[in-house]
Amino acid sequence: MSETESSPKPCYRRILLKISGEYLKGTSSFGIDSDIIDRLADEVREIRDLGVEVGLVIGAGNIVRGGEVKDMNRAAADYIGMVATMINALMMQGALERIGVETRVMSAIEMREVAEPYIRRRAIRHLERGLVVIFGCGTGNPFFTTDTAAALRANEVGAGVLMKATNVDGVYSADPKKDPAAVFYPELTYQEVVAKNLRVMDTSAVSLCRDNSLPILVFNLDRPGNVKRAVLGERIGTLVH
Repeated sequence: MSETESSPKPCYRRILLKISGEYLKGTSSFGIDSDIIDRLADEVREIRDLGVEVGLVIGAGNIVRGGEVKDMNRAAADYIGMVATMINALMMQGALERIGVETRVMSAIEMREVAEPYIRRRAIRHLERGLVVIFGCGTGNPFFTTDTAAALRANEVGAGVLMKATNVDGVYSADPKKDPAAVFYPELTYQEVVAKNLRVMDTSAVSLCRDNSLPILVFNLDRPGNVKRAVLGERIGTLVH
C-alpha cells in the first residue's frame, strides 16, 4: 500500500465543530456524561492528528438555556446561559488535555482566571499552531444562540466548513423520530432551509453562512468516526450550501 493510500488527506484545513450541550448529558436529564465527553475528545484528537485545525463551540442545554429561565429579564437570562457554556468548554478542555491535545478556551465574556479573552488574531494563531480552540460564552451578547456564535466564529477564523453535530443523520422534512414519513435531504441550499423552515440552525446563523458562502454540514454524532468521515469528504449527513 502506498503512502498516499495509507494516509488519506482531509478535505478541510480548518473546521468549526458545533456540539449541542444536550448531547453531553447522554441519557441523563442534566449534567455531563464523562464517557460521552471522553469519546468526543478522542474524535477531535483523531482529526487534529490528520492535520485539521479545529475550533469548537459547545452549547449549554445540558445545564441551562437562557430562553427557558423563568421570571427573569431575557438579556440577564441569556447571560446565565452564556456563562454556563464555559462549564462545558472547560470540561472539554480537560478531556482533550488528558489525552495530550493542547487546547485553549477563549471567552467572549472576560474571565481571565479560567480562559483567554476572545481575540480573533490570537485564535487564528492558536489554530495555526495546531491547538484546538474552544470558543465559550457565545457571541458575548444576549438574544443570540450558540448556533449563531458558531457561524460567527467559523467565519471570523476562516473555517472551511461549519459542522453541526446532531443525534440524527442529517436534515429531514420533520423529526424522523416522531414522523416515519419524514424525508431526508442529502443536500440543500441556504434559501431552501429558510423557506422550508427546516430548523437546521437559527435563521441568523444560516444567513451569516449564506452571506459568506460558508457551507454547513449537519451530521449524526452518535455514529463513532463520523467526524473523521466528514473531514475526509465522505458523503454523510446533509450539506447546506
